[in-house]
Amino acid sequence: MAEKTTAIAAMRALIVDDEKLARDELAFLLKSFPEVDVVGEASNGLEAIECIRELEPDLVFMDVQMPGLNGVEAVRKLASDGGPLPHFIFATAHEQYAVEAFEVNAADYVLKPIDKARLEKSLERAGKLLETPEKDARRVEQLLERIAPTSAPSKLLVRNSNRMFLVDAADVVYAKIQDGAITVVSTYVEGLSNYRTIEELQSHLDPRTFWRAHRSYLVNINRIKEVVPWFKSSYQLRMADKNQTEIPVSRAQTKRLRELFKL
Repeated sequence: MAEKTTAIAAMRALIVDDEKLARDELAFLLKSFPEVDVVGEASNGLEAIECIRELEPDLVFMDVQMPGLNGVEAVRKLASDGGPLPHFIFATAHEQYAVEAFEVNAADYVLKPIDKARLEKSLERAGKLLETPEKDARRVEQLLERIAPTSAPSKLLVRNSNRMFLVDAADVVYAKIQDGAITVVSTYVEGLSNYRTIEELQSHLDPRTFWRAHRSYLVNINRIKEVVPWFKSSYQLRMADKNQTEIPVSRAQTKRLRELFKL
């Protein structure tokens, strides 16, 4: 008589990334792993929370940096709500986070572009973790604490001529990158930042307040004075600085603009 075999259920996975190309690339890679079943996708933190509650995935590939509610904030929100959590594999293109720091936690961390061999190791780790039914929210919190501080810094250093000003984050109107340099414009001073990229600056600010309206601009949504309709259903933002600077909203961020202000 033939021996009975027990089928092992595939890991139910959710992919979260604001870039469709990145979601498509990861979904393509995961097709090589029969132990994974991709059950859904989300393009931002809010969608991720809804999908996690609805689909109850075992594993979530979570992009760290997304406009609006980023990946870190989304997981914090889920953890604060209580209840069981999926396991998270965080992904980002930026190396300022130490990959090695996450090896002991219940979640893993991979750098973009995601390497297939590294992905395989992450899935092996996730599979072992899923053998234990209890999903430890505290271990997820420990991971989040390593990825980003619980509270955003209240001040930024801004260099103007030979002077260095400490600017309250709430007083920052917008930041822009041009020719590799980041300029911070506040209500009372304008100057250069020590941050090297807009992404790096954004990761150190409150994601509920600072929004990447355009690839070259990060804006304080509380300092937007006017939303100006532009050609072909696009928009510009007139900011509340002394020059009333007009900042373009990229096509990719138009939907987010409508969500923010119910346009």
